[in-house]
Amino acid sequence: MIFAAVLAGTVAGMLPAQAVSAAPKPARIVSLNLCTDELVLRLADRARIASVTWLSRDPRNANMAEAARAVGVNHGLAEEVLAAKPDLVVAGAYTTRTTAALLKRTGIPVREFGVPRNIAEMRAQITEMAALIGEEERGTRLVAEIDARLAAIAAKRPIEHPRAIVLRPNGFTVGRGSLVDEILTTAGLDNIAASLGIESYGQIALETVALGGAQMLILNDTPDGPPSLANEILHHPLIVKLGARLKLIALPSRLWTCAGPSVLDAVDLLAKAAGDVR
Repeated sequence: MIFAAVLAGTVAGMLPAQAVSAAPKPARIVSLNLCTDELVLRLADRARIASVTWLSRDPRNANMAEAARAVGVNHGLAEEVLAAKPDLVVAGAYTTRTTAALLKRTGIPVREFGVPRNIAEMRAQITEMAALIGEEERGTRLVAEIDARLAAIAAKRPIEHPRAIVLRPNGFTVGRGSLVDEILTTAGLDNIAASLGIESYGQIALETVALGGAQMLILNDTPDGPPSLANEILHHPLIVKLGARLKLIALPSRLWTCAGPSVLDAVDLLAKAAGDVR
């Protein structure tokens, strides 16, 4: 038996590369996370996508809503995923934890993706997803497009770096060690939250926003979104008054919720706004 195994390995090594078949591409991909939805929809043929989350059909929150309407949807339940008979499930590291654990126990291949903290990790995640679904060439092209846009934005970036701060629902802002911080700095802005020592996500008082010397206030916006208490702070009278002395930018949340090519739309929008600040 040992001789047979060695002989088989030797023969395989003598065969042309194309004679040794590569692992087949997954033919029924299910995504359980809004951000993995976007990458799968950008990289895989529609016929190979069994379903993405129902959230991806909502243009207020998703960048690939039109593409998502061409495939099935799921609500993150193990029962509906199993019924789809997937040969690959991709999920977020912090979402649908119970469903992902149950699917792993059934033997279905499940790959969980984390949250990129910068553009380099975003590139790496795109490359990882492309390799996982057998679309390395498409992944390479997508990363090249991102790098080309970054170079074009850098060439037009203003010399002066306006001071800016992000305000999200419930009074949260974003500091250093986050993708949002890199979006701001790549756009040519000085993130006040980072200079205040805020790491990643943290709450900030409106008084600090008012007295922080900001030239730009970036609001996390969801056009036509339902009213909520969390969003009330974005419509506080103080914010309205601040608009008289600094530039208010309403940035659609879908542009920077997920680490994908749409992040460059956010960078471009902020870079143009930075150029208008005097």
